[in-house]
Amino acid sequence: MEHTRIKELLKTEEFGKEVIVKGWVRTFRNNQFIAINDGSSINNIQAVVDFEHTNEALLKRITTGAAIRVKGQLVESLGKGQRVEIKVNELTILGDSDPEKYPLQPKKHSLEFLREIAHLRFRTGTFNAIFKVRNALAFAVHKFFNERDFVYMHTPIITGSDAEGAGEMFQVTTLDLNNPPRTESGEIDFKEDFFGKPTNLTVSGQLEGELAAMALGNIYTFGPTFRAENSNTTRHLAEFWMIEPEMAFYELEDNMDLAEDLLKYVIQYALNTCPEEIELLNSRLLEEEKSKPQNQRSEMGLIEKLNFVIENDFERVTYTEAIEILKRSKPNQKKQFKYLIDEWGADLQSEHERYLVEKHYKKPVILTDYPREIKSFYMKQNEPDAQGRHTVRAMDILFPGIGEMVGGSQREENLGKLLTRMAEVGIPEEEMDWFLDTRRFGSAPHSGFGVGFERLVLFVTGMTNIRDVIPFPRTPKNAEF
Repeated sequence: MEHTRIKELLKTEEFGKEVIVKGWVRTFRNNQFIAINDGSSINNIQAVVDFEHTNEALLKRITTGAAIRVKGQLVESLGKGQRVEIKVNELTILGDSDPEKYPLQPKKHSLEFLREIAHLRFRTGTFNAIFKVRNALAFAVHKFFNERDFVYMHTPIITGSDAEGAGEMFQVTTLDLNNPPRTESGEIDFKEDFFGKPTNLTVSGQLEGELAAMALGNIYTFGPTFRAENSNTTRHLAEFWMIEPEMAFYELEDNMDLAEDLLKYVIQYALNTCPEEIELLNSRLLEEEKSKPQNQRSEMGLIEKLNFVIENDFERVTYTEAIEILKRSKPNQKKQFKYLIDEWGADLQSEHERYLVEKHYKKPVILTDYPREIKSFYMKQNEPDAQGRHTVRAMDILFPGIGEMVGGSQREENLGKLLTRMAEVGIPEEEMDWFLDTRRFGSAPHSGFGVGFERLVLFVTGMTNIRDVIPFPRTPKNAEF
C-alpha cells in the first residue's frame, strides 16, 4: 500500500480506513502526539502513538526534523486543533535528526536566521506557503500566455550585448584569471576566450524577444536575468527571473491592456489555488504590522490588497500630469519627501510612485510618456510637446506598497530615429546590427514589457524582503547553497 499525501487526508471523511503517511516530524508532545508534515500542505497531521506498547529506543528517535513512516487508522480527532488524526499501529524511522544539532526548533525564528539556513527554511509553514504561491504564479504566467496563443521563447543567458545599457553585468569567461592571454598592446586578448569575444550573463531577454516577435507575432520569455549591481537593499537580487512578452503590431494602449490583464489574471489564479497559503501569509502580515507604529501600518490586509488590484481599473496618467500632482502634493510642499519634485524631467522614486497609488488615486496606476532622457534607447519617441519637451511611449505600472511592478514601452520601429538615439547614448551600431535588421526588413509597430517575477511574488505573499521569495538568493557577498 502506497502512502497518501497529508493534504488529501486532511480533506477526507473516510474514518476507520488504514493509511500510510511519510513525512518529517514537526513536534512530538507527551511521548504520544506527533505532528507530521510532508510538504503537501502548510498543515500537519497528528499521529497518536501508544507509547506504553512502543519500544522506548524507537520513541527517543522521534525528534523534530526526523523523517518517519507511520501506518495506522484514520480516526476522528477528539483533541482540539484538528479534525482527523492517525492512530498509529506501525512506526518506522526513515532518517534520524539529532535534536541537539537540528537548527529548526519548534519556535518562532526570525527571517534573517532562516536566510542563513535556506536549505532548511522550506520546512517552515511560512516558506511552504511562499513557494507554493510562487509555483502557482509561475504556472499562471504560462497559462495566461498559452491561452492567448503566445509562443514561449528561451532567449540566451550568455550574451554579447547589454540590452538595458545597464552597464553592471557579470562577465563569463574561461580564461585563466591569474595569467590571461594578452594582445601586443597589453590588453586582455578575448579572441582566446571561449566565445572569441567578451560575453556576459544577460540582463534581459527583450532584444532577442523582439526579433522573434517580428516573425512569430506574439512571444514571451520567462527566464533568469542577472545584474551585477552592488546593492544590498530589500528590493535587489543579483539573479532574478523576468517575464518579458513582445508583441508585433501592438501599440502603447494594447501593451497596457495586456499587462493589466496579465497581473489581474495571475493574482486571481494564486487566490483561487492557494487560499490556505495566502490566509497564513495574511495572518503573518497582520502580526508583523502590530509591532509597527500606527502611521507606518498598511491600510489594507494582504487579501484586501490583492482584491484591490483585481477589482480596480488601473488609472492611466501621463508623466507630465503626475509631476504636477506631485509638485502640488502635501508631502512635497511640506518637504516630507526624501527627494523633492521641483521640475519636469526628474526621475520618480519609489516614495513618489507610492504616493500616487496609495494616497492620490487609491488604485494601481499606469504612468506613460516619460521624458526621453530617463528612459532606454529603444523606446518609441513621441512628437515634441508644446514646450518642445521630448517624451517616449513608455509605460510603468505602479502597485501599492511596492512601487514599480511593470516597465514597458512601444518600441522605436523607425531605423533613422533609433540610430540617432543610439549615437546619443553611445551604443555602437555595428554591435547591434542584428537588432537593427528588424527595422530594415519589414519594420512594424511593436511593443513589450517586463515584469520582475520576484517583485510579483513579493506583492502576492506580502513579504517585505525579496530574499525571502526566491529559494536561494544571490546578493553582494552572498552565493551560499
